[in-house]
Amino acid sequence: MAWSLHRAYLDRGLVSRMAVKRRESSDPSVAAIPNEACRPWRVRMARRIADAIEGEGRLSRGAARRLRILAEPARWRDVRRGVEDFEFPGTGRVLELFPEPPDLLHCHNLHGGYFDLRELPGLGRRVPLVLTVHDAWLLSGHCAHSLGCPRWRMGCGSCPDLTIPPAVPADATAENWGRKRDVFAQTRLYVTTPCRWLMDRVEASILSPAVQEARVIPHGVDLDVFHPGDRGEARKRLGLPHEAVILLACGDRIRSNPWKDFSTAREAVARAASELSVSRRVLLVALGQAAPDERAGSAELRFVGHVEDAEVIADYYRAADVYLHPARADTFPNTVLEALACGTPVVATAVGGIPEQVDAMTGPATATHAGAGDANEPTGALVEPGDVDALASAVVRLMADDGFRLGMGRRAARAASARFDLGRQVRDYLDWYAHILEREAGVRATTRRGKPGPLLETQRQE
Repeated sequence: MAWSLHRAYLDRGLVSRMAVKRRESSDPSVAAIPNEACRPWRVRMARRIADAIEGEGRLSRGAARRLRILAEPARWRDVRRGVEDFEFPGTGRVLELFPEPPDLLHCHNLHGGYFDLRELPGLGRRVPLVLTVHDAWLLSGHCAHSLGCPRWRMGCGSCPDLTIPPAVPADATAENWGRKRDVFAQTRLYVTTPCRWLMDRVEASILSPAVQEARVIPHGVDLDVFHPGDRGEARKRLGLPHEAVILLACGDRIRSNPWKDFSTAREAVARAASELSVSRRVLLVALGQAAPDERAGSAELRFVGHVEDAEVIADYYRAADVYLHPARADTFPNTVLEALACGTPVVATAVGGIPEQVDAMTGPATATHAGAGDANEPTGALVEPGDVDALASAVVRLMADDGFRLGMGRRAARAASARFDLGRQVRDYLDWYAHILEREAGVRATTRRGKPGPLLETQRQE
């Protein structure tokens, strides 16, 4: 999402720069945060030696790990006891990465091993800070999603599951929560979330005292790429069977992703296949992790690895009869928006902000109607997490009536065009930036030599 916004700003003639953990292109508007270059020279030397010997076998991997620990013993002692790692000394130099200093710094995911949260107060004294909250990590002692645990509201500690990503080896969650609280108490932030569900959590959290102003700005997708098209032609281009019932599911490491629920999808597809006409071939295409084909009852499962080309991804949505998104936790998934924009009905679990994306059909196959649309104009179905019967029933109901399903797809595309256009999201952000700079004009210089400075985005990688 940060990359999409950055490219859209450049396309509009704005000066935008992007700071990342790891630079993977030659794009001059992108720079890596210089964390390694800012470490003491002894640490840099030890880490380079460790990197050089790491791939030489099991013994060398152990030696490389010991060398890294010896180079920074205090840091790794804290990591072993579960303290979140903030030792990224290049963070304080993020405003100097490009020739023109920015008027505003827009931060995205700040976990992932590249950003020192303790630098936020200092950065915020130099430029206005906008923060898009994509998950709940900033609100908790370690986890990106609490999965029903309420302890993020009261100080964490006694964590029920240290393995929830980002995982920690020991329970220092109360200390982590306290460190974040103390940082936010000194920081001024303009905070946005993509959905009301997450904003409600922000307002109840340790982040709340830092918030100068908050807005819900839903994500958008590029409608020039994600739009309806000919289903038969898409299947032909992808080598998918023309007459089959095709269901699509997407997710990074989809079979093992802790936030997804692929086991429920597999069982529901098997059950739906048994209820549909025996003459109809049922194929689930799972995008995001390469693996051998499988069978689930009479249904076929085909796994497709990570796909970079957005046009090819859009073809997968167009080729599908239904997009499935069973999840244990989620915020405001782009895949749901992309499916809707391509005119593909969505069957998803009613978690996080998904009910704000999908206008759900009513009836025994669904848990509830939700979202901003009319109850008589659904764009998909919502079910409770882990409910195999409801997920299968929703698929069967959609596939039993081609006219109903195709009409739902047309409504989905119209809803996505009206509510989830990337252009609308960009305009919302640019309008807000202007408002923030005007508000801050009394305490900051917001123009230099008569023209605005660049925007600056932070993100783990491009």
